[in-house]
Amino acid sequence: MRLVKLAAAALNQTPLDWEGNRANIVAALRAARRQRAAIVCLPELCITGYGCEDAFLSPGIREMAQRVLLEILPETNGMVVSLGLPLLHGGSVYNTACLAADGKILGLVGKQNLANDGIHYEPRWFRPWPRSKHAETEVGGQIVPIGDLIFHCGDVRIGYEICEDAWVPDRPGAELAIDGVDLLLNPSASHFAFAKQAIRQRLVLDGSRAFATAYVYANLLGNEAGRALYDGGNMIASQGEMLAEQTRFSFAEFQLTTAVVDLDDVRSGRAERGGFEADESHRRKFVVRSNFTPPRCELETPATTLPAWEAGKSVKEEEFSRAVALGLFDYLRKSRSGGFVVSLSGGADSSAVSTLVAMMVRFALAELGIDMLRDKLSWLRGLAAANEERAIVENLLTCVYQSTRNSGPITRAAAAGLARAIGARFFEFDVDPLLETYVATVEKAIGRPLAWETDDIALQNIQARVRSPGVWLLANLSGSLLLSTSNRSEAAVGYATMDGDTSGGLSPIAGIDKAFLRYWLRWMETQGPEGIGPLPALRAVNE
Repeated sequence: MRLVKLAAAALNQTPLDWEGNRANIVAALRAARRQRAAIVCLPELCITGYGCEDAFLSPGIREMAQRVLLEILPETNGMVVSLGLPLLHGGSVYNTACLAADGKILGLVGKQNLANDGIHYEPRWFRPWPRSKHAETEVGGQIVPIGDLIFHCGDVRIGYEICEDAWVPDRPGAELAIDGVDLLLNPSASHFAFAKQAIRQRLVLDGSRAFATAYVYANLLGNEAGRALYDGGNMIASQGEMLAEQTRFSFAEFQLTTAVVDLDDVRSGRAERGGFEADESHRRKFVVRSNFTPPRCELETPATTLPAWEAGKSVKEEEFSRAVALGLFDYLRKSRSGGFVVSLSGGADSSAVSTLVAMMVRFALAELGIDMLRDKLSWLRGLAAANEERAIVENLLTCVYQSTRNSGPITRAAAAGLARAIGARFFEFDVDPLLETYVATVEKAIGRPLAWETDDIALQNIQARVRSPGVWLLANLSGSLLLSTSNRSEAAVGYATMDGDTSGGLSPIAGIDKAFLRYWLRWMETQGPEGIGPLPALRAVNE
């Protein structure tokens, strides 16, 4: 048997945070070394971060990325490691994966298929690398191969599919299989979407089966830069069998997934299939050869098991809870804000946003523990004396019920009850005098009184808008983030009030429809996420 230990690392990176990104990469590589991994795949563009946007076109950014790459190289001693960075070659910028072995750069593979849908706009910054083309380029004063490459690291043959490359019908893996690769690496920056992990699983499993290879998939993790959330979800498969898969939505800086693969078994499977050409005249890839051979290892049983919720009946509810909680936590710590403020009306939207902040604290505590949570939020002085969940929520979340003469006891009680149940700081503002002042000012200007019979929409909107300045002031006083409570359904039909419930610096439910939010609140009331449990205080909101 030719046993080799493979590893995939999910990293929580931040665009242009050179020290932080480097530290996460080094920590992941050292963890991989402790676990005796021989080949390690890190995510796409992990050195710079994926969300650099137009900064990818800056010479200084690309130069710094190469400098950090060279600083990381000594950490690859005794291993084969894939690292992602942008690279200028021939007048164009390419999204590349650099393969290093035993402290040396072997070459760089250019991404062939650029993501250009949804939140992705890669063709703005990068050019696709032409299939079957290769050249030479300079990295850190060294001339190295670049292009559509295969790497022979001793007796191990390695090829690449970089993120979108695996999502197109004509996958590069098909040609790589013809050329006899043993292992496909897929460094990815695949953002979270509902039910997307099941698609990724099929791509990894189908790729490893159809191409008769081992397959390593590594993804980014967390809220990288505010616009996108990455769920991690590392996978390692071989010939259609999933060997290891990582729990998603971790609050850690990195997650390492490992599995031992028998390359002799992979090669035997390919030979049994008999479906790949052996004629060397059909070889289309440039082969980079290295004398470094990934070390052998002993057979191991993969230890990683997925939580039950990943295969349960409430996957969407679980994904929503965990994704937004992680997104809020990363936005809080990366912006170094003082906490969150929510204008809590007692309705479904603001109650959902407030509950998600409380879930953020509960998930973070469950995974990190109190000491590490405090360390990640070290600038928040109030957390030093907070020893349990409610005290932490009180320090991080302020809820405000803003009443007018049209407010009723049901919403007031629902708002106060929810804030009390989750431990949030709670205030009540009487904004009726402000509302009347605005109305009187406009009535005087136009020379007539305003009435619900004739001015219904305008009066509804000013009632919503008058709540915005006070809650903004409260957020500014503590340097906190005001969370918007507008949902997708309201925006779609024009029901949302500009500068009312759309006010805020971050919109956790802007992409969520009202029907799902109501269903999720009922689910939270009666069941809740695995390991977290229900929140019965939502009963008043749901009623």
